[in-house]
Amino acid sequence: MKNANSSNKLHKNNYLIDVIKKILNTNKFIYLIWKGVKFLKKNGIKYTWQKIKQKLRNKNVYNEYIKVNSLTDIQREFEMNTKFEKEIKFSIVVPLYNTPEKYLCEMINSCIEQTYNNWELCLADGSDREHDYVKNIVMDYMKKDHRIKYKALEENLGISDNTNECIRMASGEYIALFDHDDLLHPSALYEYMKVICDKDADFIYCDELTFEGALEKIITLHFKPDFAIDNLRANNYICHFSVFKSELLEKVGMFRKEFDGSQDHDMILRLTDAAKSIVHIPRILYYWRSHPNSVASDINSKSYAIDAGKNAVMDHLKRHNLNAIVESSKAFPTIYRLTYEINEKPLISIIIPNKDCVDMLSKCIKSIKLKSTYENIEILVIENNSEEQRTFDYYKTLEKHENIKVITYKNKGSFNYSAINNFGVVHAQGEQLLFLNNDIEIISSNWIEEMLMYSQRNDVGAVGAKLYYPNDTIQHAGVILKLGVHRCAGHCHYRCVRENLGYMGRLYYAQNFSAVTAACLMIKKSIFNEVNGFDENFAVAFNDVDLCMKVRKNGYLVVWTPYAEAYHYESITRGLEDTRAKQERFNDEVNKFKVKWGAELEQGDPYYNPNLTLEREDFSLR
Repeated sequence: MKNANSSNKLHKNNYLIDVIKKILNTNKFIYLIWKGVKFLKKNGIKYTWQKIKQKLRNKNVYNEYIKVNSLTDIQREFEMNTKFEKEIKFSIVVPLYNTPEKYLCEMINSCIEQTYNNWELCLADGSDREHDYVKNIVMDYMKKDHRIKYKALEENLGISDNTNECIRMASGEYIALFDHDDLLHPSALYEYMKVICDKDADFIYCDELTFEGALEKIITLHFKPDFAIDNLRANNYICHFSVFKSELLEKVGMFRKEFDGSQDHDMILRLTDAAKSIVHIPRILYYWRSHPNSVASDINSKSYAIDAGKNAVMDHLKRHNLNAIVESSKAFPTIYRLTYEINEKPLISIIIPNKDCVDMLSKCIKSIKLKSTYENIEILVIENNSEEQRTFDYYKTLEKHENIKVITYKNKGSFNYSAINNFGVVHAQGEQLLFLNNDIEIISSNWIEEMLMYSQRNDVGAVGAKLYYPNDTIQHAGVILKLGVHRCAGHCHYRCVRENLGYMGRLYYAQNFSAVTAACLMIKKSIFNEVNGFDENFAVAFNDVDLCMKVRKNGYLVVWTPYAEAYHYESITRGLEDTRAKQERFNDEVNKFKVKWGAELEQGDPYYNPNLTLEREDFSLR
């Protein structure tokens, strides 16, 4: 029996070795190994392993989503028989260039299969003579469907000018940008037609997926937020399937050749500047194919596209009278880090509430003094009912510094974070306020500049930072409404490792959120007063979220930046919500928040996506 088992084991091992040899002989395996080593070198073992587990977990989830998102026969019939008040024509513009036969046919078929049939497909072909089949295939389709238009170009003009030739063929009220090797969901135009009728949208985009080979081989599902200008400046998250009113081109002009490679980013920035109603459809209606020659496969091999993207953002900023340096981030070459020019150097009042905890407060203030490169600051320590003599001894040492003041909050009642900070603001001399917990330790030397460059903007109301626990996992990277068990608000990417890129790279670029934590929050004093400061009905929880909601209600943006970094030794001063009294107070504040912001909670967070879970902080599917 032992010999038989040994023989079987040897046979299995030999078979496994043969399989491995065959795999190693394939170029694809070598390519995957190269990508894996490159990723490991850049991100470290801990995050790489986390990413592998995530991909394995997502594989089944992705395939299940595709099944759910597929069009049933009943739904297809319903959509095809739907009559809209106005029958708008979509001009789907597709520049062709040496398109592989399989991809070309699949692309055209995905248009023909649309349940909304008032469309035209405008194809401008810049293919070379070796790819004459492109013309022949299109001609065969044209014989069967009069909605297909074709123009053979004398030469390849480049992606922008080829697309412009498509647009010149268009006669529809709306232009739809479509790549020659991608696919549309059958309901795409139907869904776009609905939001045009319901919301008079003049610029529309949807969620999308990236696949390789067969549609079942999904690489990524990209569930996007609603329109967010800071996200778009840092990353062309809108991308596909961009559809817009034809008349917008009269305002913004055509595609510009100097931005080839990132011509879509440039055009989307210009179109959204001009659009009056930008609508996001939270459904995957676009399938982006990844193959060796596509941008979806590897942008690193196309440095011209990276440079064009930076230039597109720079050009957009100039139109808005904003000066900034645009650089590729560590996450991805076309995820950008924007460093805005700071116009003035206003006085910034750093407000730190404190009760005892001398060691923690000392570490906080020492880190500010040692790390900060921004000098025009005042530090206001708001003394709140301390009892230890060493605390008051420490205060005396602080007052030797010209720019540090200790101000006593004399209310002897229960702890009220909102009231304490409102009191501190009364004594603040700065144009900008920076609320800071006493359990914060600064990491990045330019943290104040990174926050100020956003807070100085007229359209920005509050700015938050990237906070870590001492073990280098994320404590705060923006707040999402309804996230968490209480369905009020929660921290996204909570407890992710520091090296984590985040969902679609979101941990590496400045972006808009509904709220940020006041553990480290900058706001203009004028805006703070405009919204009547912190609501003192929220003594401990949700006061910062409430403040940000008021700021947004008054028309300002909330920005989170990953480049202002600090450690947060959370709840060291007050402890956890682990007593009955604290839990009752917390539940009371939960209810107050839901009453005050019920309508906004019902609508959902515009900077999240309804397809993503509210149970966890990791951007996984519902």
